[in-house]
Amino acid sequence: MKNIINIILIAFIANLTFSCADLTEKPIGLLSPDGFYKSKRDVESAIFGAYSSLASEPLFGRQFLSAIMLRSDMVDIGNRGTSAERIQINDFTMEASNGMVARFWPIWFQVISAANSAEAGAKSLGLPEAEINPLIAEAKFVRAFSYFHLVRNFGSLPYIDSFVSDPESVKTIGKISEEEIYKKLIVDLEYAKQWLPDKQASDVRSRPSKGAAAAYLASLYLTQGNYPKAYAEAKYVIDNKDKFGYRLESDYQDLFVATKADAIKETIFAVDFLGNISSGNYNDDLMAPMVGNRLPEVGGFGVLVPSLKVYTTWDSRDYRKKVSFQDTCIIAGKVYPYTTFPDPRPHIDKWRRFPGNAGAGARYSDFNYNDFRYAEVLLIAAEAIGEISGPNDEAYGYLNQIRARARNAGGKAQTFPTNVPTNLGKADFINLVLEERRLELAFEFKRWYDIKRRKLGDEVFKGPNSLEPRSAFDSKRDYLMPIPSTEIAINPNLAPQNPGY
Repeated sequence: MKNIINIILIAFIANLTFSCADLTEKPIGLLSPDGFYKSKRDVESAIFGAYSSLASEPLFGRQFLSAIMLRSDMVDIGNRGTSAERIQINDFTMEASNGMVARFWPIWFQVISAANSAEAGAKSLGLPEAEINPLIAEAKFVRAFSYFHLVRNFGSLPYIDSFVSDPESVKTIGKISEEEIYKKLIVDLEYAKQWLPDKQASDVRSRPSKGAAAAYLASLYLTQGNYPKAYAEAKYVIDNKDKFGYRLESDYQDLFVATKADAIKETIFAVDFLGNISSGNYNDDLMAPMVGNRLPEVGGFGVLVPSLKVYTTWDSRDYRKKVSFQDTCIIAGKVYPYTTFPDPRPHIDKWRRFPGNAGAGARYSDFNYNDFRYAEVLLIAAEAIGEISGPNDEAYGYLNQIRARARNAGGKAQTFPTNVPTNLGKADFINLVLEERRLELAFEFKRWYDIKRRKLGDEVFKGPNSLEPRSAFDSKRDYLMPIPSTEIAINPNLAPQNPGY
């Protein structure tokens, strides 16, 4: 991946064409379709600009991913001396003025505006459908990808699917309902599924393929509770996995080794960071410092640190636990157990152990952050089958594929986890799938979305088996984040504020 688009992205970062303006000030992406777009390469450059905004500190570099990790029951605050805005998100005491939300909200709309500009520019070229529609499909995918994250966190939103030529008009844009947004996302993803290639050039996975569009449709339908359609889209990906080049990697650890990222066939769509290169917020990956322990030799911030119960309740025979956590640290030949860490709990190691070409504290890593991988498609198919008809051999088989991979501990065969029992009722099977998702996708930014779509908040934050008790959690408020109060102040059409803020 990196060899194909790095040079273009580096040039783009150095000469940013897209403004960092927000939704209420400017149209977030000032590439007017009139005059700029002369060729397909210009359209491609605009799309790469959208990717550069995804790979920025406010989104996949720190702020957004940290927020949805802290919102889950798998990631806690380690260093309580960190900023109040992070503690608010973690403790469900968030205010409408929360600074983290205020920083990542406008950047999502910057990505959307870049996609809208690219789509309009592509259409202006007047090229044959077969030549230009794949790029239009890519722009539509990027817009759908962005809104899918936004709608799950904010609910009703202003929906912008065309280039905004008049900055003042943005101040009058109101919100549309979640249901309407989902309908629009389905249209965009269906178009992407039709026109995107089976594989991008050189099999790049930080650009979407036909399989990626179908995978996100499966996830969207699962989120809506439309299980027949979720199954149909997941099954389409599974049945065509060879054509799309998907498979489970044999070693779970390989998924989190930055230098292997470009060869990973499990990746369906990823946000690609370039090692040791940065320009302001762009390409600034701070995930490793955020999860790293605060021993001086390590240089971590100790912010995103699971509660001890997340670690102790995870069966130690599971190889995925070893990959996911740092429970000891070796410095100058001396072993430091987690009880000696400044925040005395095991820390997340998926995003720190093998960062590739990176800076101090593993900042500016070379990671490709998977937003979707093939294992999740199998999990979606299993869950959908369970909801439609109860578990059957096909559903058991999908989970067993994942467990079989987990038994390969760095090339050494293990007996745990065993295959799933085949006598489960519907409710027990669904619970098992959700638990498998929690472990398989641990610290990969998915758990909050599972809690939200399944309305598990009261159970996981207030129940007797809570991993991270949160007494302030309010199901009438906390399944949504607040729209930044500064945005509503400038554009009253964004009112009403989400309930409880």
